[in-house]
Amino acid sequence: MKEITCVVVGGGYAGIHAVKAIRDKLSGRSIRLILLDKEPHHLRKVLLFKPAVSKEAAIELPLKSIFPDEVEFVQGTATKIEKNEKTLFYQDQQGSTQAIHYDILVLAIGSVIRQAEPEQGGIALSSVEAAEAIRETWLANMQKAVRETIPEERQRLLTVTIAGAGISGIETAAELAYAMHEEAARLGIPPAETKVYLINTHNRLFPEGSAKLGRKLEQTLTADGVTILHRQKVVAERDGIVTLSSGHTFSTGLCIWSLGLIANPLLRTIGIPISAQGQVIVDASYRVSGAPGVYSIGDCARIIDPVSGQADRMTCKEGTAQAARLGSVLAADLDGTSSPTHKSFMEFFCIGLGPEKGIVWTRKWGLDIILTGKLGWKIRQYTWNIASMLH
Repeated sequence: MKEITCVVVGGGYAGIHAVKAIRDKLSGRSIRLILLDKEPHHLRKVLLFKPAVSKEAAIELPLKSIFPDEVEFVQGTATKIEKNEKTLFYQDQQGSTQAIHYDILVLAIGSVIRQAEPEQGGIALSSVEAAEAIRETWLANMQKAVRETIPEERQRLLTVTIAGAGISGIETAAELAYAMHEEAARLGIPPAETKVYLINTHNRLFPEGSAKLGRKLEQTLTADGVTILHRQKVVAERDGIVTLSSGHTFSTGLCIWSLGLIANPLLRTIGIPISAQGQVIVDASYRVSGAPGVYSIGDCARIIDPVSGQADRMTCKEGTAQAARLGSVLAADLDGTSSPTHKSFMEFFCIGLGPEKGIVWTRKWGLDIILTGKLGWKIRQYTWNIASMLH
């Protein structure tokens, strides 16, 4: 039996689940399975707010610990695909160009966090290093506030602004409000003096869900000390002054950008067709147009439900569901049988709202179903863990 070489590019949520699905669905075949990523670890990107509030938070998992057997790990950055020769070129750790011949290539390169322009100031919550810088900044500001005698400067030091109110922004605001209250009490500062502003461009929180969910989120965050400003954007933060799109300004000790995701820019130069959104163009079974043996899933792919016409969102739950279906697609394509086609994930969202607090929303039979409190938190923890294959 001829050995099949299958290369998965990307060790994010979609990538690790693709490896698992391929290993499961193609078991019994002679297959060489390779995982290529520029880092030696899987980053639990949805938890970047954790090291922003706690030094103990570890959100990187060695890829070799996830797949200790039967999977080859190659550290490098994909650079080019030669579709006719079925060859993937990549740059290794020493900067040299290497090549891998593939029979099956799965692109799960994912997304990157949108950055503000340098002149806009602030810190984007975009990496573990950025999260650590955020933590060090607000902690240092609170320690300075203990000794500060000028009321306006003391209040500035005790204020944090989060620009962007998607799920990441909401979870960061909730965790920071809690952590700052705890630190204030430890330092002898009245916790109510700390302020966390969450700047939201929309009319309400989380417009992807119901108005009822938006109200519940706002009530919970407000009760925990987060001030939400709707229909506003942060234009810039300079010298401790935040300027909003309305022209309003206020003082802050730290501005954190949480601006959402964009498809990995690497896709624009790797040699495959991409959409106007910068994502890989695929058919309903995740095959890349004009590239035999190449498939793509996750944030880096423009995946459309063939029935509803809706595009999947950039979330780990979509990526993991796509990965599970991809395993069946590959088995069918190898056997020459009919392949499964994409189906959108159900409307289901979990949001963490600080330690042991969370909210879960789904729409079923035309009804809004909302779970809150510790149950919501337990479900949110489960979704985080299942996404990173921590069972």
